[in-house]
Amino acid sequence: MNKPEASPRLTVLLGVLIALPALGTDLFVPALPVLAGALAVEVGAAQFTLTTYFIGLALGMLLWGPLSDRYGRRPMLLGGLALMLASSCMTLFVESVGSIAALRLAQGLAMSSGAVIARSVVRDLHAHEQAARLLAAMMMVFSIVPIAAPLAGAALAGELGWRAIFWSFAAVAALLLAATLAVLRETAPPERASAHPAAIARSFGRMLDERRFVAPFLLMLCAHAGILAWVSSSAFVLVRGFGVSIEGYGFAFAAVMLGQIAGAWTSRRLVLGVGIAWLLRVGAALMLAGGAAAAALAWAGVGHWAAVVAPFLLYLFGTALVVPNATAAALSPFPGSAGAAASLMGAIGFTLGALISTALGALFDGSARPMASVAAVAGLAAFIVSRAWKA
Repeated sequence: MNKPEASPRLTVLLGVLIALPALGTDLFVPALPVLAGALAVEVGAAQFTLTTYFIGLALGMLLWGPLSDRYGRRPMLLGGLALMLASSCMTLFVESVGSIAALRLAQGLAMSSGAVIARSVVRDLHAHEQAARLLAAMMMVFSIVPIAAPLAGAALAGELGWRAIFWSFAAVAALLLAATLAVLRETAPPERASAHPAAIARSFGRMLDERRFVAPFLLMLCAHAGILAWVSSSAFVLVRGFGVSIEGYGFAFAAVMLGQIAGAWTSRRLVLGVGIAWLLRVGAALMLAGGAAAAALAWAGVGHWAAVVAPFLLYLFGTALVVPNATAAALSPFPGSAGAAASLMGAIGFTLGALISTALGALFDGSARPMASVAAVAGLAAFIVSRAWKA
């Protein structure tokens, strides 16, 4: 039986926690040129600090879920946030890019704890539609980060230098530690899963053999593919390809992310009435429509910014109907191992994101064609899966 709806304070806390991996990227990236100049290193060396952060995220995605299944959500989250605080503070006292890269790996490992454990807490508290409703509310909180963090990062690095980014990470970690202690009680079930590597591997195998997990998880991956295509390539397409100003790009990016916020709000309002399956079908159809429109305009040679922004706004509205509902559906079969399920989802999703980002970087030709094609293929795949899956 579902428990009472999460309080607003807990919802905001969980929403911020799932946004931690994105915060670690979006706040930091604007400081890379400043970091390279201050340490007198090549751009590639500065970018390596982003690579090590991604490696830390990938490792953490596999680590925190099974550990929280065994030892509890609250202590593992507090440990992750403490590591985030410590690694952020230590970065303030180093001078070499190699040391910063090592500490960024520790930050990635630490900040992945928020995303994995927050989703696990949702499954501990709710299942099915109520879980989807809470996840949609969390997604509304999450969506603020991609809008605000790059602007904040640019302002901080420009005015105070690259170390100000790490002061900010430390402050966020300290605030989240206090909030976790005040708001989050232990939610993991009394029966604790084993943390032995062999047991974890068997658990992952069972999940990948469970159709109730695989089908909604595939929908999630389709949604993330288009989102990551937009996040990783939109700046190059609009600024370098279409000649949009940096300020104009900021407004364009914000407009598309507002589509995601609106979709999450719609999902939260409707899910208890219409159900998860209906929202997944509608969301997949909107993803297909947005992706197909973006690809058609791109391959037709339309070079106006609106030919990119409008279709991707529709696409991200559709993903906001898919992601919280697909996440709830994928986690629901595993009440005793929600942490492991969340870890598996995060690790595979992150790997997909790295592959898409790398491929789009190599394929960039000054047009929106590669980015829009990924969204179109992902939308079509989501549409097919949503019609084939019997929830």
